[in-house]
Amino acid sequence: MGKEVLFVCGSDAHGTPIVVNAESQGITPTELVERYHDHFDQVFRGMNVEFDYFGSTDAPSNHRRTQEIVQTLVDEGQVYPREIELAYCETCNRFLPDRYVEGICPYCGVPARGDECDQGCGRHLEPGEIKDAVCKVCGHNAEYRKQTHYFFRLSSFQDFLLNYLEGLGGTASARNYASEWVRQELKDWCITRNMSWGVRFPGHDDLVVYVWVDAPIGYISFTEEWCQANGADWRRYWKDGARIIHFIGGDIVYHHCIFWPAMLKGAGYNLPSAVVASGMLKVDDKKFSKSRGYVVWVKDDYLDQGLEPDLLRYYLASYTSHTKEVNFSWKIFGDKVNTELVGALGNFLNRSFTFTAKNFGARVPAGEIDPQVMERIAQAVRETVAGLEEYEFKKAADSIMSLADYGNSYFQTHEPWKMVKTDLPAAGAVVRSCLQIAKALIILMEPFMPSKMAEAWKQMDLEGEARTARFDDAAVPLPEGHALGKPEILFRKMEDSQIEKLDEIFRGRIKAAEGRSGKGKEMEKKMDRISFDQFKSLELRVGKIVEAERIKGSDKLLKLKVDIGEEQRQVVAGIAQAYSPETLVGSEVVMVANLEPAKLFGVESRGMLLAADLDGSAVLLKPEKSVPPGTKVR
Repeated sequence: MGKEVLFVCGSDAHGTPIVVNAESQGITPTELVERYHDHFDQVFRGMNVEFDYFGSTDAPSNHRRTQEIVQTLVDEGQVYPREIELAYCETCNRFLPDRYVEGICPYCGVPARGDECDQGCGRHLEPGEIKDAVCKVCGHNAEYRKQTHYFFRLSSFQDFLLNYLEGLGGTASARNYASEWVRQELKDWCITRNMSWGVRFPGHDDLVVYVWVDAPIGYISFTEEWCQANGADWRRYWKDGARIIHFIGGDIVYHHCIFWPAMLKGAGYNLPSAVVASGMLKVDDKKFSKSRGYVVWVKDDYLDQGLEPDLLRYYLASYTSHTKEVNFSWKIFGDKVNTELVGALGNFLNRSFTFTAKNFGARVPAGEIDPQVMERIAQAVRETVAGLEEYEFKKAADSIMSLADYGNSYFQTHEPWKMVKTDLPAAGAVVRSCLQIAKALIILMEPFMPSKMAEAWKQMDLEGEARTARFDDAAVPLPEGHALGKPEILFRKMEDSQIEKLDEIFRGRIKAAEGRSGKGKEMEKKMDRISFDQFKSLELRVGKIVEAERIKGSDKLLKLKVDIGEEQRQVVAGIAQAYSPETLVGSEVVMVANLEPAKLFGVESRGMLLAADLDGSAVLLKPEKSVPPGTKVR
């Protein structure tokens, strides 16, 4: 599109998960980080993902830049000390930051990690907030002790963030989610942790900065490292108004749209222009889960099986809208490859090149390119650019594939195989028009499938490289008499046997995971027993849902009105990803009616619905037969 782009990424090297994992393997965090950094780098390269710079947040440059930014915030009065109570494990003799501790979410009352309510309301948890803390390492109950930590005055940025988010580009889901959080409540943010692994907090050898401070600063330090190697000034990007676009997963919107811009504003840096948040990934229509085997490893299960990287790139980009869940299954993958890449795109390119070689000596024939073809190419360029500008890659891919369908239809309708026998010049004009479509397809599809389009470019024997061609070049007419290269088949059909073999590898992972989590795992932890009197203290009732609606800003929670006989209760339930509101009205459910009221996302909840956990998705418990609202469950 003619824009100058610097594309940086890197390994997020710090945080408690790294330390916990390293300790479990008996190696140092440095060894663990270096191992996975190399692995990530190899996989990205194997998938033709070409970063201008792929760094690590443990690099000295990131330590320096993080300390500089934090010190600036301290000097500006945006960071201050406060004494707080933190979970402490006497058995392990240490404070328990983030993933070292588990307990109960203080906002919705469900089990949660130390830094996030990952099973309930999805809220970020500050150190010391979690209730009934338990040490994740030894399993003993933790106690609370006082210690001084440092806080970023996030609350003072509320007005700034509301105005900033109104003009933030990218996906509406990210913008709306963050705006809702800022409007409801914005607490000051604890930015230090009791760990030895990480970036030291300035002036304190016993504290490191929270990983969500130094991780995004990596974007700046990676830019610095690239600029140092290429004789450029990093300030051009982070101080002088460059357009900054973040591509992130949907689960880290809070950090990139609230914490990060507030930090940048406080330290005097450029602000992101857009935040593009993707939907989550499912495998075989199940929630992505390594522990349950619902995972496809790109290296082991894909690249090492001899599959082309471009096929998976196309699948992921064209499956659905960027903001929606992407489901991967080998059957759907095979169908897309055979129908779209083999049957449409590959078929058109091959028949155009082969026909030219056979009937016109492998040279672009003379004749005027059909004006309708040129307009159709211009339309495809406009639609592709629009899709990319809107961060809707499926829209761009669909437009390109639509041009391939048009090319096949054009070739079939004009029947050049008949025309060559009766009107060679007319047949030449048709073929030249088809070759012009082929050139446009290669240029437009190159970002999606760089390897395959490089092969197609070679078959057309065009000057330069497909990767450096501009979209505008798609409409530049092919010169008469231009010699083509040797035509070869680009995409080969995936046979049922191949798909079955790949699916068997996937099923084997599930089976192995089930074996690991079977009877042996059931014995790992004894089930806590309760007395009959304790059970009787629960007031379980059948209720009938009379109203249901989504809670703005949350993708997990629904606000329900439940009739339990003598009254109607407002209940907040984390079932939005399993049920749509309209399908719930009239449903009978089982509810804990004597639970203490709690606020979730600022909405009061006076009860809890019971549901089974099926592969991470909620399945509501319902009576076998219809019973009156308020009926007790015994």
